[in-house]
Amino acid sequence: MHENRTTYPAKKTRMYQQLQELPAKYKVTALVRMEKVRSSQMLPLRKKFLGQVEIISIKDKVAQKALEKLNIPGIAKMVEALTGQCVLMFTNMSPFKLNVLLGKNKIMMFGRGGDIASVDINVPAKNTGIAPGPMLTEFKEAGIPTKIDQGTIWILKDSTPVKKGQPIPDKLATLLQKLDIKSVEAGVLLDAALEEGIQYKREELIIDLESYRGLFAQAHQEAVSLSIEAGYITKDNIKQVLAKAAHGSRSVAIEAGYITEDIKEAVLQKANAQAQSVASKAKGYTPA
Repeated sequence: MHENRTTYPAKKTRMYQQLQELPAKYKVTALVRMEKVRSSQMLPLRKKFLGQVEIISIKDKVAQKALEKLNIPGIAKMVEALTGQCVLMFTNMSPFKLNVLLGKNKIMMFGRGGDIASVDINVPAKNTGIAPGPMLTEFKEAGIPTKIDQGTIWILKDSTPVKKGQPIPDKLATLLQKLDIKSVEAGVLLDAALEEGIQYKREELIIDLESYRGLFAQAHQEAVSLSIEAGYITKDNIKQVLAKAAHGSRSVAIEAGYITEDIKEAVLQKANAQAQSVASKAKGYTPA
């Protein structure tokens, strides 16, 4: 965009107008970098969050010009981060919740050479429908046994050329696409977010749900145990508090030898045991 230009393409003009309006309309402006994200990953997200999140693929210079003129606290730092290919998301949802939801909406995609396999790559025995030729070499290099039958390549038996966590070789990646085998689980995470003047970095937006769930469970159990020990009655712990009190009063009554209908057998058993103990000691006693 040059300073002396007076007209711009309709797409850039529309983008400029959107970026002037959306940051003021929503509480949260979030940034996703597209260096490691494929455009096909964004399509299901647009449908998933329709009505909740507005997703705009931007041109960095257009976005910078649009946003830098806004009087919104913290927007200047967001402008500085707009380099390269980016997507902006606008929502009233908490950026932490949005990041968690994005993390849950992962999809399986075709791996590229060098990508790390998200699962064991299993190649089933079948008729590939691929005509014999140079492809036979690629099957052989991948360690996939084949034969030629009725003019096509058949895979003789199930095989696992790459295990989960291993890199996918370039030639195998091309072969897997032809076999329609997806091997990489891909998700989208926020790189930065601005919420009512507060900016969050990528690492600050990541929440370990299982860890927090465990901490909450532990805190709840400790709180219940403390309330029972203190005799602080709530609707959730009243049964445990009464059970503890009943057990304590029963123990005190038995120890004191206080007979009631409920504990008379326990009191008599204790008295009998004490009597037998005294008798045993008396039997072996020799006066000085």
